[in-house]
Amino acid sequence: MTASDAVNSSAGVLYVVATPIGNLEDISARALRVLREVSLIAAEDTRHSARLMQHFGIATPLAACHEHNERDEGGRFIGRLLAGDDVALVSDAGTPLISDPGYHLVKQARAAGVRVVPVPGACALVAALCAAGLPSDRFIFEGFLPAKQGARRARLEHLREEPRTLIFYEAPHRILECLQDLEAVFGGDRPALLGRELTKTFETLKGSPLGELRAWVEADSNQQRGECVLIVGGWQAPEGDDAVSSEALRVLDLLLAEMPLKRAAALAAEITGVRKNLLYQVALTRQG
Repeated sequence: MTASDAVNSSAGVLYVVATPIGNLEDISARALRVLREVSLIAAEDTRHSARLMQHFGIATPLAACHEHNERDEGGRFIGRLLAGDDVALVSDAGTPLISDPGYHLVKQARAAGVRVVPVPGACALVAALCAAGLPSDRFIFEGFLPAKQGARRARLEHLREEPRTLIFYEAPHRILECLQDLEAVFGGDRPALLGRELTKTFETLKGSPLGELRAWVEADSNQQRGECVLIVGGWQAPEGDDAVSSEALRVLDLLLAEMPLKRAAALAAEITGVRKNLLYQVALTRQG
C-alpha cells in the first residue's frame, strides 16, 4: 500500500457520481440514494444541478466545484470530508472528470487519505462508442481538439496513423470545421460516426465515411447544434510486405539528406524494422 492509498478511517467518503447526459431515466437507483444521503453535493454548476435535484426531490445542499475554483476551493470540501461528512461530486451531465471538472478534488482527497468511491453511470463517449459499429476492444479518447485550426490539424497529424478507434468531443459551432480537418488529414474514406444530443429528443447517430459525414453536416445546419461526440475508425496499415509507413519514409528522407543512399537505407532499416532492400528501392525512387 502506497502513501496515497492510506485511508483515514475517521474521514467521510467522496462519491464521484455520474448523472444523466439527457434522459433523466438513465440515473441509477444507487446514484439517487447517494445524493440523498451525503451531507453536501459538489456541483459543476449549482443552478443546473439544482434542477436535477428538484426533479428527484433531493434536498441535499449544493456547493460550486468547477474548473475556475476547483484548485483553490477544494480545501473546503476536503475539510468537510476530514470532519467526517460524506460529499458527492457531480458534473453538469455524465461522469465527472471525463472532460469535466473534478480531477483536482479527487487528487486532493486521495492525498488526504479520503476514500473515493465511483458511482458509475452515463458517459457520452461510451454511449456513442457502443452504438458506432467500429472496433471497441481498443480505443483512445482525445476529448476536445484544439479550437484553432492550425493546432487542431497538427494534433490530427499526430493521430493519423493511430490504429485504435478515436473518440473526440466537439462543440456544435466547431463540428463542421472539425469534420473538414478530419477529412483533410485522415482522408474521406475513413469510417466515422457522429453522435449528437445523445439520449435527448433529437438524438442523432449517423455513421458514414468522413467525406460523406462532412457533406451531410454541411448541408444540414440542424446537425451543427447540440453536444457532439465523434467516433473515427483507426488507421489500417496498407496490406502486404511492401507497405512503407510515412514514419519510415520520414526517417529515410532525413538520413538521405546526410549520407550516401546505401548507408541511409541500411540505417533506416535498423531504425524502423522495414526491409533494407525495400527501403533501398524506395530511396532510389525518391532520389530520382
